[in-house]
Amino acid sequence: MNLHEYQGKQILNSFGVDIQRGIVAQTADEAVEAAKKLTEETGTGWHVIKAQVHAGGRGKGGGVKLAKNLDEVKELAGQIIGMNLITPQTSAEGKKVHQVLVAEDVYYPGDNEPEEYYMSVLLNRATGRNMIMYSTEGGMDIETVAEETPHLIFTEEIDPAAGLLPFQARRIAFNLGLSGVAFKGMVKFVNALYTAYVKSDSSLFEINPVLKTSDDRVIAVDAKVTLDGNALYRHKDYLEMRDKREENPVEVEAGEVGLNYVDLDGNVGCMVNGAGLAMATMDLIKQAGGEPANFLDVGGTADAERVETAFNLILKDPNVKAILVNIFGGIVRCDRVAQGIVDAYKNMGTINVPIIVRLQGTNADIAKDLIDNSGLDVQSAIEFQEAADKVQAVLA
Repeated sequence: MNLHEYQGKQILNSFGVDIQRGIVAQTADEAVEAAKKLTEETGTGWHVIKAQVHAGGRGKGGGVKLAKNLDEVKELAGQIIGMNLITPQTSAEGKKVHQVLVAEDVYYPGDNEPEEYYMSVLLNRATGRNMIMYSTEGGMDIETVAEETPHLIFTEEIDPAAGLLPFQARRIAFNLGLSGVAFKGMVKFVNALYTAYVKSDSSLFEINPVLKTSDDRVIAVDAKVTLDGNALYRHKDYLEMRDKREENPVEVEAGEVGLNYVDLDGNVGCMVNGAGLAMATMDLIKQAGGEPANFLDVGGTADAERVETAFNLILKDPNVKAILVNIFGGIVRCDRVAQGIVDAYKNMGTINVPIIVRLQGTNADIAKDLIDNSGLDVQSAIEFQEAADKVQAVLA
């Protein structure tokens, strides 16, 4: 589950990570009141107005602005709230901004120049260990840094039995070129950041930039946080942070009825039981010259109601030109699935795209007879390749 910047910062701060302070506002007037409150609490005269959407690169799309007085706070907040923000990480339509974060200005003058670093905590899937990735090149796309100057990216792998050891936090601060107060501040920051990552059951913490201020404080200026959805039962307070407005509405609807659905850019809808079979089916569609329009796992209870719901979800995508149903009858009998398909088809009335159904496993022969004798415009298949050929034929 993705979080907004301000929500990620709340979690970080609860574990002792120093952050750029800010207040969320839903309107331009609320932004002005937030700026006044921040000035009272922090003494900041300038404020940063940040669009709150689930996407990176907000500054490039005009979603991060600096306001030097209250009039500019109101003007800029009014411009950002309600806009469709287009960034390198959004679709061409962008994402509508419903709220902004009014944050303190942390780039104030002092004895030293502010410096920006990159830092993230994530799982290294190759080793099965958590890893801290960091760089002196903060404020930039880490992909660009990796491509152009890979020697400036460092990693620190964490032994799951021992956890983050003191020398590792010190090594990170040393590699970032810090000393004195800033060195100690970075060691504290790294320890608190890793603790937050582990105890919040997150799958990603990305702080870009981590800022060493002009008076040598080390703070998180941004926060991209992804929580492990499988662990949210342990964090009911985090679950309340979910913003469904930022998610694909079809995926949200599917989740509410217990279906595993991921929207894709393709023209062949998939209805499958089992994640592995779903992946193989998507490969099959690709080989047949099509593009999968979705990943949809109906699970082991493919009755008429569940099949009808799945069909409706698939058909919400106007790009779907055909539907491939590929079910292996192990836990669920094929004849039950076939009857569910027939009943769902009749309940829905006219379906204007061809449907190819492949049912294998328990009672597959009975299922094929049900489909073939239903009188509906549904094509049955037995072999995997036969299903692929029929997909290819209807797309031709």
